[in-house]
Amino acid sequence: MRAFKWLATAALTAATLAAGPAMAKQQFINILTGGQSGVYYPLGVALSQVYAKNIPDVKATAQVTKASAENMNLLQAGRGELALALADTVSDAWKGSTDAGFTQKLDKLRGLSATYNNYVQIVANKESGIRTLADLKGKRISVGAARSGTELNARAVFKAAGISYDDLAKVEYLPFGESVELMKNRQLDATLQSAGLGVSSIRDLATSVDIVIIPVPADVVKKIGDEAYQATVIPANTYAGQTEDMPTAAIPNFLVTQSDVPDELAYQMTKQLYEHLDVLYAAHNAAKAIKLENAIKGMPVPLHPGAEKYYREVGLIK
Repeated sequence: MRAFKWLATAALTAATLAAGPAMAKQQFINILTGGQSGVYYPLGVALSQVYAKNIPDVKATAQVTKASAENMNLLQAGRGELALALADTVSDAWKGSTDAGFTQKLDKLRGLSATYNNYVQIVANKESGIRTLADLKGKRISVGAARSGTELNARAVFKAAGISYDDLAKVEYLPFGESVELMKNRQLDATLQSAGLGVSSIRDLATSVDIVIIPVPADVVKKIGDEAYQATVIPANTYAGQTEDMPTAAIPNFLVTQSDVPDELAYQMTKQLYEHLDVLYAAHNAAKAIKLENAIKGMPVPLHPGAEKYYREVGLIK
């Protein structure tokens, strides 16, 4: 009996030791995105599929969040391995800008890659009579979740245009999808959405009500005084009923990781991203702007060593 017990114990110990390394090998990639009606979420889902399929022993997930600002705080806290965020938000988080809601410098942030530009898209119900930024005064508008990248963009644009939230009849802090539903129900006059071109929420709105895109003139963009904001246009026919190019501001988006992510994992995340761009392109039209030659342009935080290794390997960094 004692011999049997010894053998059983030995077998269990051997099995545990054999399983230990295999279990330890599994790594997790939690990708922090945004609301489901934006661009971050479908791109995050596509990336999670790429990573789960092509990086051995990895479990990858895409998490719905309040987007840029929350994503940076979650990365700093070690509650994610990769996140999408706007350039100005990443820069504010790295500096510890209290005006942007960061009470301290988020020093664990590391860059992985540039992606595509967000466009500040101010959309009004045609019936509201809103045609210019000045016309927003006395109207009801949603500016995105409080302290989100979109809402920080709203503050910057309105300030440059000489508008404060006090000038507005009502300010709602809502995700894109909820903003659109309120506009359909005539409970809001306008929504400001900072997102890639062709974002599903605005496409949905344009099929339900007659909309107008409100211009953000180049002189207003210049007054923002932040190099992350560039004057650009929303091309004609991006949305139903939009027959002309419309000036606005564009802000780059970045994929950001954190310093606790192992170098080899960050290397693989970067490598698999660029070796499977077709999957991202299929996930959302905005992703077609992701190009290797732009990967490190304007990076607001230090590159992760794993990402740097890949860029040296492909000749982007000499």
